[in-house]
Amino acid sequence: MKIAMILTSHDQLGNTGHKTGFWLEEFAAPYYTFIDAGADITLASPLGGQPPLDPKSDDPSAQTDATKRFKADTTAQKMLANTVKLDTLKAGEFDAVFYPGGHGPLWDLAEDPKSVALIEAMYNAGKPVAAVCHAPGVLRHVKAPNGEPLVHGKAVAGFTNTEEEAVQLTNVVPFLVEDMLKQNGGNYSKGADWQPYVVTAGHLITGQNPASSEPAAEALLKMLQK
Repeated sequence: MKIAMILTSHDQLGNTGHKTGFWLEEFAAPYYTFIDAGADITLASPLGGQPPLDPKSDDPSAQTDATKRFKADTTAQKMLANTVKLDTLKAGEFDAVFYPGGHGPLWDLAEDPKSVALIEAMYNAGKPVAAVCHAPGVLRHVKAPNGEPLVHGKAVAGFTNTEEEAVQLTNVVPFLVEDMLKQNGGNYSKGADWQPYVVTAGHLITGQNPASSEPAAEALLKMLQK
């Protein structure tokens, strides 16, 4: 099974002067879930090369078994440093696509026509599409074949407004994931803040926060193994 993981190339946290990027746990936990299941992984980003890591996700308090494993894994580090360009991916070459979060995707992937086209092609081909935490933001402009937003009428989850408030970035981000999913007609639901929460609607899988990244990856694998 071939799985594409799409990471952000955006490293500026609005006008704050602080850095952002992808969230380490949301990459590492799914990556190892897939690798341990024997999947063939391709890592991609809009600009290619090394995607920016959100420095807060590198904080000692944010470390997990998966992030520690990544820090000891030179093969994975080399692969991450050499992501292919998103616009070189062809939906027909993959069985599924997974988007890790971090705040970065709200600026670049959410607005990226190549990303939108990839998701539409994968979804329309009946292939699993998964996004976790802020990454459900990448669904913002994705349309279903009938022209409606892809999330319209579907069960979806994503980073909550209260979680965004807790990290004090409500007024920094270009849009709130929870609000956008609701505005696009998604049947948004959530679990307790910071606890694992994943929903599946057909072959669309969305997770709420970093703790949801591994369960979302497991849900994707189960879908592929059916």
